[in-house]
Amino acid sequence: MVRIYVVYNYGQYNHLIHRTLRDLDVETKLIQNTTPAEELKDLDGLVIGGGPSIERAGNSFQYLELDIPILGICLGLHIIAEHFGGKVGKGNIGGYAEVEVNILQDDELFNEIPSRIKVWASHADEVKEIPEGFIHLAKSDICNYEAIRHPDKPIYGIQWHPEVYHSSYGEEIYRNFIEICRK
Repeated sequence: MVRIYVVYNYGQYNHLIHRTLRDLDVETKLIQNTTPAEELKDLDGLVIGGGPSIERAGNSFQYLELDIPILGICLGLHIIAEHFGGKVGKGNIGGYAEVEVNILQDDELFNEIPSRIKVWASHADEVKEIPEGFIHLAKSDICNYEAIRHPDKPIYGIQWHPEVYHSSYGEEIYRNFIEICRK
């Protein structure tokens, strides 16, 4: 069985990420963001969940040095961007709302997903500049960097919340991430 843990960064949907993975028959656990990185090195994958601010992200930056697939959701995306040299700033639109996202290129995270999907996201903060070499995977009319990927490692970040009911193809995104973790 695949083991993918979820980093609790105090976000309101972290429990839903955990539940989604559990319902997809993944061995999963919701862990505090103070968990030492060394304790996570044998996992098959890690989801860095959302939360209120980078200042409360605990050890999340250290987790990006693990040699396992990682999916960052909302704040998790911001942590990935900042860790690798990108920039995060205030978005033009705050609060959670429906957003239409354009998938820009084929990627295994978006396997079998249409090029335009409606999702649920907050853009109070967003990635303003992606790290050098990163792959730009998705954008919307209100946010240029809705999804990015590390050029060499299976590290992904997405701005929206695929685990919530209002996000189309959310379960498929998690299924695709599970398949990435199986490799």
